[in-house]
Amino acid sequence: MTSRLAFVESPVQLLNVLEWAHTTAASVPPRLAAVPRQPDRREPAAAGRAPAADPTGGPTGPGATAAPGGGPLSGLGLTVVVLSPTDPMSRGQLRRMAQLAREEGVAVKWQDARQGRGAVARTLRELAGPLRAAERVIVGDPFSRYVQLLLGLFGPRRVTVVDDGTATMEFAAQLARGERLVRWHRRGARGPRELVLAPVTSLARRKLAPGRRRTVEIFTSLPVQPPPGTTVTANDFSWTRARFGPPRITRGSDLVGTSLVETGVVDPDEYLRAVTVLARTHGATRYFAHRRESAEKLHRIAVETGLEVVRPDLPLELIARRGPIGRTVVSFPSTVVHTLPLALTGTGVKVAVCEIAPEWLRENASPRAQGFLAGVAGTATLTERLEFG
Repeated sequence: MTSRLAFVESPVQLLNVLEWAHTTAASVPPRLAAVPRQPDRREPAAAGRAPAADPTGGPTGPGATAAPGGGPLSGLGLTVVVLSPTDPMSRGQLRRMAQLAREEGVAVKWQDARQGRGAVARTLRELAGPLRAAERVIVGDPFSRYVQLLLGLFGPRRVTVVDDGTATMEFAAQLARGERLVRWHRRGARGPRELVLAPVTSLARRKLAPGRRRTVEIFTSLPVQPPPGTTVTANDFSWTRARFGPPRITRGSDLVGTSLVETGVVDPDEYLRAVTVLARTHGATRYFAHRRESAEKLHRIAVETGLEVVRPDLPLELIARRGPIGRTVVSFPSTVVHTLPLALTGTGVKVAVCEIAPEWLRENASPRAQGFLAGVAGTATLTERLEFG
């Protein structure tokens, strides 16, 4: 059987691996094609409840692999390796996404790659064999040091990169320019850690570039400028639409949160002021929190704006598709201004984007921040642009 191996570190990455698998299954012979599924019209009872901490390493246990159960994607020979993060919110959402993947017939291996001494060496030993045997490797985060180390040691012949938020846009641009792989919100200075890891990053960039002995595919819902020789496949969220919904639509509006404060890009007081103005202007009642937003910031938002803060237990694309969801969804520049219109196609829900004003940025924000965020908003052709104030 064809061996396909995916590495994910976030719920959104796993969602996009499932979207890639669904698209791939639709293009192979009928015996491997996905089995039609009735949409799931149940309301998500736990949509607003934060998942509990996950001390066991996930639903399958540390290092265990859940065998596919004959779902519509079982014929692809796909195994997803979850390089588990440490924060409880991400682990909780990943636990839910892993269950959805198993229901689709995908094998899931939960790897506690960051816990305990010797975790890195143990992970490399356990994954060396599957990596060497894989016909294709699917990468959720090409900027991940863990993934870069794995690819540097065991370079695959066929690589697919799926979306990890708007970072995909920067990855494609940096790859095309031959630059080192650096997240857009990082400042230009290179500290001791960056210098030590520079050889790993340089080798990984070569392993992620197309060449005579390597094919590279970018599976994305975002506008990208890929280097020559790279295949770009559109992600239209067809799996999400087939699996969930259509949603119940409420009369009001919803706001979508961002972790730009937590990543050091936006000033927290300016962010709170913007949320307050948007909620009042658009009659919003709920605030869908990003999984990386701090509890302190969310408490302040709830107290000072009166918004109901919702911590989704699945990626927002799935939560919105299942519903209930507001007739208008307002977001700051982020991945969802590109993905939500695709996931909600045909529902009548309007997605609007509010750009980040220059005065909201922190003094030590990356010099690239304003231009990158403006590009995220400006290229979102299926959203409405908002005037702030």
